[in-house]
Amino acid sequence: MKPAIRIDNLWKQYSQNGKEMAIALSGASMEIAQGEIIALLGKSGSGKTTLLNLLAGLDQPTRGTVEVNGEDLRTLGENGLTLLRRRRLGFVFQFFNLLPTLTAFENVFLSLELVDRKDRQKALDALMAVGLEGKENRYPYALSGGEQQRVAIARAIVKGPSIILADEPTGNLDNKTGEQILDLLHRQCRSSNTTLVMASHSPMTCRYADRVLRMVDGTVVEETNFRG
Repeated sequence: MKPAIRIDNLWKQYSQNGKEMAIALSGASMEIAQGEIIALLGKSGSGKTTLLNLLAGLDQPTRGTVEVNGEDLRTLGENGLTLLRRRRLGFVFQFFNLLPTLTAFENVFLSLELVDRKDRQKALDALMAVGLEGKENRYPYALSGGEQQRVAIARAIVKGPSIILADEPTGNLDNKTGEQILDLLHRQCRSSNTTLVMASHSPMTCRYADRVLRMVDGTVVEETNFRG
């Protein structure tokens, strides 16, 4: 069975006017199985977000290979990458990234509209799954931080993605709310066999992971002494 995610000798170098500015990734390699839940730890600036952007096809590596569900992203083209993100990837961000002029329901339903699956009940079911039944018509400003992140999770899961990429999903929340969000993400992904990669600087994330990977000097190192 092909891994959900595979990267091989992945490099990302940023340059300006032909001069090397910074190296975010330097030969990173890893494999993640379908349904696996990964905590990707590292300090700010360690390359976690860069790696997620490469996995999503939002950025291109300097060299190396990124495969998602067995497909080399280099072969997909811009249209193929757009379809990959819309149909097979879900995203959860630190600052929620909800559209402020849309209600909770509309933010979730938009994910279905983008893939031409206008199933209103499915959007309502996703909001119910994250504990927001009765708050479908509230705008983001009328929701707490934890509730906004629950909307973001509903938006991510509603289209049934094979992979969810979460970038500091608890970074803008207090510890108690952060734990609730991690537990919710873990349960939702486990029940649907969805691969989850959580990039974070918080060790709390480790308690919800099958494996812990750490970004060190632009490479990915497995924490062999971790016990889930």
